[in-house]
Amino acid sequence: MTPAIRALEQAGAAFTLREYRHDPAAPAYGLEAAEALGLPPHEVFKTLLAMLDGKRLAVALVPVSHTLDLKALARAAGAKKAAMAEAGVAERATGYVVGGISPLGQKQRLATFIDASAESLEQLHVSAGRRGLEISLATADLARLTAARLVPLAR
Repeated sequence: MTPAIRALEQAGAAFTLREYRHDPAAPAYGLEAAEALGLPPHEVFKTLLAMLDGKRLAVALVPVSHTLDLKALARAAGAKKAAMAEAGVAERATGYVVGGISPLGQKQRLATFIDASAESLEQLHVSAGRRGLEISLATADLARLTAARLVPLAR
């Protein structure tokens, strides 16, 4: 059981676990998950960590079919600049390994932003806290449990 699963159970949120065989040679974890599970890539969201103004971390979720617009994230977070966080920094802050970072059950509570495209989805899919394991849950539940703001972030 991962901290993400534990957080969902403690919150009484409805979710479904979906497991697939992770290929260590896969070039993109999120696209691998979408393909392996037969899910539309615009419904599978990757969890990314960015450093805002070189001082604080933020979490950004965007569909695996898109990339994160760092300028849009900076604007949404009230920062002047955003840059992708180094892998080690992201892992220490969340307690998860890159490729398995979940927006749920992180070690530190970080400002979280979900791409606005999620508003049109009843359900989306995010990492469950390890490579090869995804959580399907209602967009509204994810936003509520992470105190996320939905803003345009993807390009």
